[in-house]
Amino acid sequence: MEQKQPYSFEIQFPVRDYECDLQGIVNNANYLHYMEHTRHEFLRAQQVSFAGLHDRGIDCVVARINIHYKSPLRSMDDIRSRLQVKKEGLRFVFLHEIRRAADNALCAKAQVDIVCIVNGRLSDCEELNQTFAPFFLKVE
Repeated sequence: MEQKQPYSFEIQFPVRDYECDLQGIVNNANYLHYMEHTRHEFLRAQQVSFAGLHDRGIDCVVARINIHYKSPLRSMDDIRSRLQVKKEGLRFVFLHEIRRAADNALCAKAQVDIVCIVNGRLSDCEELNQTFAPFFLKVE
């Protein structure tokens, strides 16, 4: 999950109070939401609608997630959420990184494997291959 190439996409947004647990830190499950939000905004930045894909019979689903938690986020922190994407077989592999904006502390990093169900069958998705091609990490 180490990244050497620049990130393909980055957004910034705040932690909301309701995302924190009794310890005053962001509940671990919310990092999944942050990463999903980042992927959806990445799609929107490419003029691709997640709902529009579904309407055309293309469903992008999470096949696997591996998260490493590093430093906690707290209420009122601003988050910088970044991603890179690469292609491995049928999978789109997203490498995520979440940092606290104030001090650039790494809070979480993850690998999220996405597959496409096209018209009810696990398939390659040429539309997303073309959309993501300019962003695919180069294999070293």
